[in-house]
Amino acid sequence: MLGLKATMTIIDNSGALLAECVNVLKRKTGHGLATVGDEIVVVVQKARPVSAVASQSATALKIRRGDVRRAVVVRTKKEVIRPDGRKIRFDDNAAVLINNKKELLATRINGVVSADLRMKGWGKIASVAPKVL
Repeated sequence: MLGLKATMTIIDNSGALLAECVNVLKRKTGHGLATVGDEIVVVVQKARPVSAVASQSATALKIRRGDVRRAVVVRTKKEVIRPDGRKIRFDDNAAVLINNKKELLATRINGVVSADLRMKGWGKIASVAPKVL
């Protein structure tokens, strides 16, 4: 469960490394807390430096520190109970960045994501990830 000011790692190749949650979107219950598969608004706290070659190209994605972006939570430290009764939890909180059309900003995802993403309508994220638990 992620709330306001929660920090998480960004596990895609968009250029962001660390982000902080500032809002949870479209969540009727949970009192403003996000879980796996929820859409949130984040502020990029740490990003990879943009090279001179990449900054001249028009198609390069320029994620900088302080950018406000949307993201989808893919892993949480708080355990999630599956319908069959199993509990699953991860070592850290992680997210991937998306645009306003709910498409991935990046082309790759580095790391494990939760299988609950498929049930919540984020099958594209689960298919791009190298491992789904």
